[in-house]
Amino acid sequence: MIDREGLSFPPVELAPEEELARAVHRVPLVRDAVRLAGWAGARRLTGDGRPAGADAAAAAAELGLDPGVLPLVWDVAAGQGLLAASGGEAGTGPGIGDPLEFWDGVVTGLLRRGDLTGSPVIDEHLAETLAAVYAVREGVPLAVLADGLLHAHRVACGAAAEELGRLRAAVPGELARAVRLLEYCGIAERSGDAVRLTPLGVWAVRRDLLRAGHDAPILDQVAEFAEVTAAELVDAMLAGKAPPSAVPLWLARRAPEAAARELIAVASSGNAAQRGTVGTILEELGPEAEPAVRAALDDPMVWRYAAAWLGVRELPAPALGEDDGAWVAVDTLAALRHLGGPAGEAHFDLLGEDLLTLIPRMGRVDHPDVLWVLDTLGRHHPDPLIAKAARKAAMKARSRPVH
Repeated sequence: MIDREGLSFPPVELAPEEELARAVHRVPLVRDAVRLAGWAGARRLTGDGRPAGADAAAAAAELGLDPGVLPLVWDVAAGQGLLAASGGEAGTGPGIGDPLEFWDGVVTGLLRRGDLTGSPVIDEHLAETLAAVYAVREGVPLAVLADGLLHAHRVACGAAAEELGRLRAAVPGELARAVRLLEYCGIAERSGDAVRLTPLGVWAVRRDLLRAGHDAPILDQVAEFAEVTAAELVDAMLAGKAPPSAVPLWLARRAPEAAARELIAVASSGNAAQRGTVGTILEELGPEAEPAVRAALDDPMVWRYAAAWLGVRELPAPALGEDDGAWVAVDTLAALRHLGGPAGEAHFDLLGEDLLTLIPRMGRVDHPDVLWVLDTLGRHHPDPLIAKAARKAAMKARSRPVH
């Protein structure tokens, strides 16, 4: 029952801000932008705000800049206040100011360019590629990154086999060149056959992830949750105090089977919201947790989740029938009762388009919250047919003999 709209990234340790601020001035791209701004003086600019051809060639020659990277350097200098354009002439800008805010602007501008590397595939997926590297602090092999780019392109664009074959030959070389450019920009660095983010890259990519609504904490923000009990972790997640990224830290301190037993105990004695959160955490565990999950098959409140967990991992598990699916549907909506939020159409969508046919079965399951769920659907569901079916099922459920 945790909101999964944003992605969750592992916690990172950031370098001290004073160290990062000093490092900004050492980034080759920033150094060149500062030098170019000092060189520009009051030179005339073209209609697009850049130096004319002769001046551009002179800048490249006098400053020792690669002519191919000169437009990028100029855009950074102009976009981040190192120089200003007025009346068709270059002028002095306010300068770097706060180094980290300046650096944030530099990286944000680079990610928004759309043509930074010159490779359409890499530029289309640059932000997500950097996010993938961010998630693996020790670095990601270039071959793995290339495969990831091809997969992302195939999914996003529906590329045909012929195009994918051509890209499979071209992307590794394009990626190697892109990494060299990212090194020049101060964002990434090579480590053998792998690429990782620099400390400044970690800082900037994390900022970008947070702006996009993702969970990207620093280690100090989640370290405390590594030592709490399963019940405390679940309650902290439900209260919004512990982000999803606290889960890997918590699991890393425990053997998988022990972690599963502790979590299942919470689900067994807890409410629907707690069961849903436990289910989310259990998804992070592999087959090593099987003994604990298999033992939960004897628990009336948990066995359906345990059977599903085993089945997904292709481990022997009892089959779940339609009535079991209805029970889980009730449990899913019953979490709203314990979360304290208003019941709305977005929450009802959790059950997909089969709700109308599911409701009669929901009314027959033995679940402690079934009447609350049906009453809520009857009062609040925007589809009058579903609301009517829920009211009818609730009436029948109330008339059932109590065993």
